[in-house]
Amino acid sequence: MRTAGSRPDGEAMIRRRTLLAAAGGTALAGTLATGTARADATITVNPATTYGTWEGWGTSLAWWANVFGARDDFADIFFTTKSTTYSGTSLPGLGLNIARYNLGACSWNSVNGESMVASSGIPAFKQIEGYWQDWNDEDPASSAWKWTADAAQRAALVKATARGAISELFANSPMWWMCLNHNPSGASGGGNNLQSWNYRQHASHLAAVALRARNDWGVDFATVEAFNEPSSNWWTATGTQEGCHMDSSVQAAVLPHLRSELDKRGLTGTRIAASDETGYDLARTTWNSFDSTTKALVDRVNVHGYQGAGGRRDLLYTDAVTTARKSLWNSEYGDADGSGATLASNLLLDFRWLHPTAWVYWQVMDPSAGWAMIAYDAGTLTPGTVQTKHYVMAQFSRHIRPGMTILDTGADHAVAALDRSARRLVIVALNKASSAQTLTFDLSRFGTVTGSTGGLVRRWNTLTGGGGDRYTAHTDTYLTGKTVAVPFAAGAVQTLEVDGVAV
Repeated sequence: MRTAGSRPDGEAMIRRRTLLAAAGGTALAGTLATGTARADATITVNPATTYGTWEGWGTSLAWWANVFGARDDFADIFFTTKSTTYSGTSLPGLGLNIARYNLGACSWNSVNGESMVASSGIPAFKQIEGYWQDWNDEDPASSAWKWTADAAQRAALVKATARGAISELFANSPMWWMCLNHNPSGASGGGNNLQSWNYRQHASHLAAVALRARNDWGVDFATVEAFNEPSSNWWTATGTQEGCHMDSSVQAAVLPHLRSELDKRGLTGTRIAASDETGYDLARTTWNSFDSTTKALVDRVNVHGYQGAGGRRDLLYTDAVTTARKSLWNSEYGDADGSGATLASNLLLDFRWLHPTAWVYWQVMDPSAGWAMIAYDAGTLTPGTVQTKHYVMAQFSRHIRPGMTILDTGADHAVAALDRSARRLVIVALNKASSAQTLTFDLSRFGTVTGSTGGLVRRWNTLTGGGGDRYTAHTDTYLTGKTVAVPFAAGAVQTLEVDGVAV
């Protein structure tokens, strides 16, 4: 699921999102979705309850990298924590360390008199060129493969890797010639569109690209994901992007081929992620439809966060992590609120109930200002305004870093992470209330809490309502014993760094 303008029938997608948010409408689900912040609340950080080691933050590369992938300034802004000048302003780098590379499904050649059927609704910058363009030869060294394809997105991938990012390979759709109607945007009625005789070929394409990336691009994909929101029915022949419906039985048929194709190329350490369903409840349905053999092929459960404040995050965590012992990522999230308040609220719900070990924003650059960190014009493909959402993202991604341990806060409006070696506790919190409040953080369950010199606690403030702090550092907050009280404006997101902390 993407911006309304980038999906088939935007209003229908908004209705679907609303229905998804209402799904799982039990009393508990309603409780999970409701903000619990209140005036002058106290949040207790509990180091005895932990939720894994943080792996990091990321973004998917297509489509923005198909436009801006060759630019070093954007690579620095998104994949480093250094400040970079953009439009005359010093912009804090987000420090993302995960790049999701979209293997394209398009090509414009003819094979045995047949060619791609393109949706009338898809703009050119969302048509990603794939590598295996002629089904007559599976040998990647043959002329059936075009390794010069997708140059801009590949450039962004290489730049992200050079800046320390890990990567995942995924496909929105199989190559057009693998689709029943040769249309990589979907079937006319939104049904299954991967030809059964190309289940293995889809896996082979992914594996061949993973090997090429390792050998020639300097990119070692940690994971491969063969599907993108596969059980959703909005992938149609008139869609505005690449997409393909594949029900759970098709997914289960493809996964053994993917493992086999990776292994026979020597990529035995490359792990498989599945299934990138659009929301938490659908992800549970798909996961629980797999038998034990299929589940054993999956190393990590990927889910998208388009249920927003709805859905049973807690049950997906139980099924995937507690029961199946798999790792769990929110591998794609986006929303249309450029202020960043919705992002912060839903991300904190993820930390409270889903407990992923990584979190990926869909498009850091997008033609819709609401969805973007940095907007761009869809017609001229020129970059534009930095949204407040960028500064909200910085509160999380610049401070909660890979290797930290996520701790329990018992709250859906605050997350805590501990850097044990640096003895630093990071807290990021959102004031969900409509008026100012003071949040007090109780750190009494730690053995040692000293803060910096004089008990100083460094903080950064972003006002999602605008008109003030964007990502502003303050040195005016101090510990009182093992507590720290911080005033929050309505809708403010703040980060605290408390040094001298040991369990």
